[in-house]
Amino acid sequence: MSQQPNLREAELGLRAIEGLAVQRDVDLSGLTRFGIGGPADILADTDQPEAFATAVRLCREHRAPYYVLGNGTNVIVSDAGFRGVILRFTACSIDHAGARLESDAGASLEALVDTAVEASLKGLETLARIPGSVGAAVYGNAGAYGHSISESVEWVRFFDGETVRQVDNAGCEFEYRGSLFKRNKGWMIFRCGLALDLADGKELRKIADDITAVRDEKFPPSMRCAGSIFKNLHVKDLPPEVVSEVPERAIREGKVASAFFLDRVGAKGMRRGGIVIADYHANLIYNEGDGTAAELRSLISELKAKIAERYGFEVEEEVQYVGDFSP
Repeated sequence: MSQQPNLREAELGLRAIEGLAVQRDVDLSGLTRFGIGGPADILADTDQPEAFATAVRLCREHRAPYYVLGNGTNVIVSDAGFRGVILRFTACSIDHAGARLESDAGASLEALVDTAVEASLKGLETLARIPGSVGAAVYGNAGAYGHSISESVEWVRFFDGETVRQVDNAGCEFEYRGSLFKRNKGWMIFRCGLALDLADGKELRKIADDITAVRDEKFPPSMRCAGSIFKNLHVKDLPPEVVSEVPERAIREGKVASAFFLDRVGAKGMRRGGIVIADYHANLIYNEGDGTAAELRSLISELKAKIAERYGFEVEEEVQYVGDFSP
């Protein structure tokens, strides 16, 4: 496998970091929900913040390319893989005290939701069954049914490439499916605190279970997909002539689902090789079994072009691309 001139030195340094587990030539398709993507030169895992911070500093010192990967639920890895170091922070403890929760970034979002519901704490139940880690949820301000995790986040502790810092909710600069951390992709969230409200646990459980049932029908856990591919659109950002075509029932919380527009350009049922768009949901793209990243990227590009041609605006992906996608 071809190497960056400085990658070998970085590998030797990484292997010397206490608490860091280092592997070579790891197939990333097994670490992503899409089940696609080539190998990474190096995969380094740790549940220790200092070991992670040291690894990042070392990669920067040797100018070795690196990417911080969560649970791989919202990424598309190139068929060529990643020429560099994939770093993962795996600490996953969740602590509960009164109406507050603290969670490591490596914990699953589903585990955090379950902890809140079991403690009769309201605020996270609508996030039931959203895949991925807590760190990724904060990073992308995950949400559903009119609510986002940003409503409950009190503080976030993270590494900015130089030092470990902590910011409050305002300092996270949350926005729709975005945050300060998403705009600084080399940063790593270590831990966060959430402030919730006491409520009826049985009612919260029913809400979470009902949402789980809906999501399992729409996005079966065994389906190789990332959920919705494109972000929903704010009505205020759409051209007036486009808004005039949207029925009132399709507008929720000031947004229109991308699926509304995708449906109208014939997205349902489209395919590219082993990559398929569901025939029941125009914003759901999945790997039928032997799909490739190139096919997935190509189909996404075609959908974006169809929307731009018909409506004059671009839809934006929720997924992140990892590796080289050049022809």
